[in-house]
Amino acid sequence: MTVSSLPLLNASLNGLSTVFIIAGIIFIKRDMKLAHIVAMLSALLTSTVFLVSYVTYHCLKQGVVTKFTYPGWPKAVYYFILATHVPLAALTLPLVILTIIPAFRARYDKHRRIAKITFPVWFYVSVTGVLVYLMLYVWFPPVI
Repeated sequence: MTVSSLPLLNASLNGLSTVFIIAGIIFIKRDMKLAHIVAMLSALLTSTVFLVSYVTYHCLKQGVVTKFTYPGWPKAVYYFILATHVPLAALTLPLVILTIIPAFRARYDKHRRIAKITFPVWFYVSVTGVLVYLMLYVWFPPVI
């Protein structure tokens, strides 16, 4: 594995996290508590591996900035997604921690209350993480 393969890995981990998050929501709405726990722990694991891989990628790139070079409306869409993704991504880790601690302590009332905020943020960040990758590397790759 090379540094240049990490963005695809990161997008894949984000996509997998999205699947686990959605599965977890479906399971809890169907009162399938064990399946919910497994899905959400899987989302937590894939998101944690993503975070380690993301930080590793940026440490190894050593200040090289990936720029979105495609002109026109795609650039505006990309920067809108990025402008919402970045601050919400920074918010996701503390929200997830604040959500899982009450669950581990069997304080399900508090867990549910915080999860109502955490779910849409975590979901949005995982989906937009994949969109950022697709826009940067697949749909609108750098014009050389």
